[in-house]
Amino acid sequence: MSKRTVLITGANKSIGFETAREMGQSGFKVWLGCRDAVRGKDAVSLLLSEGIDARLAIIDVTDQESIDAAVGQLKSEDGKLDVLVNNAGIPGIYPSAPEAQSISDIMTVYNTNVFGVIRVMQAFLPLLKMGDAPRIIMVSSGLGSLEWVSDRTHPYSQVAALGYTSSKTALNGVTVAFANGLSEYGISVNAVDPGYTATDFNGHTGYRTVSEAARGIVWLAAEAAQTLTAGFYFDEKRAPW
Repeated sequence: MSKRTVLITGANKSIGFETAREMGQSGFKVWLGCRDAVRGKDAVSLLLSEGIDARLAIIDVTDQESIDAAVGQLKSEDGKLDVLVNNAGIPGIYPSAPEAQSISDIMTVYNTNVFGVIRVMQAFLPLLKMGDAPRIIMVSSGLGSLEWVSDRTHPYSQVAALGYTSSKTALNGVTVAFANGLSEYGISVNAVDPGYTATDFNGHTGYRTVSEAARGIVWLAAEAAQTLTAGFYFDEKRAPW
C-alpha cells in the first residue's frame, strides 16, 4: 500500500509547518503548499533533515492557475490525495471597528479565507476521491463561532476584526456544505479551532504553542473516526458554531 499523503496550504511556517512536521512524523508523505518558493524550499529542507518525507507544491489559494498546477503535480507523482488541510489564511487590518474597515480589505480577506478554500477544494476533489479514507480539515477559528462572539462575557466578543471573524463564520458554513455534499463519497469534512496561538498572525501574543494548535488538526486528519464529519472542534471536543 502506498504511503498516505497530505497537502497543507500555508505550510511554510507557524501552525501549518508544525502540522506538516507532526503529520510527517506519523508516517504521512507531506506536501507543503506555499506561495513563496524560497521559504517553501527552506521549510521542506528542514523537514527532510528530520527524516520526514516532504515535498513542495507552490500554491497561492487566490490564483487558480497555481492551484491547477499543484493539482497536476500531485496527480503526476501520487495520483491521489488522502488528506487536505486548508490552513492558509490572512487576518486583514485589525483592530478595526466594523464601520471603519474598508470593503476592499474585507474582500481581500474573503478572497483568501473563504473563496481560496473553495477554489482548492473544488480543484483537488478528483484526487481526494481517489484517496484512502479521504479527509478535509478547515483551519477555522473560535472567532468564527457566533455563539462565542455574541456572548459579551466571552473574550472573543471583544475582538474588532469584522473581515477575519466573519470570514471564519463563512468558512464554518462552507465546511458543512461540503460535508453534506461529499458524504456519498465517504469524505469527511470538519473544521477546527487551533485556539489563540502565538504566531506572526497576532504578533506572538497568543497563549498557545504551535504544537498545541496543531494537535487538534492532526487528530482530525489522522486519528478521529472517518465517520466524523460536519463538525467544529477545539482540542478534540465539539465547539459551538
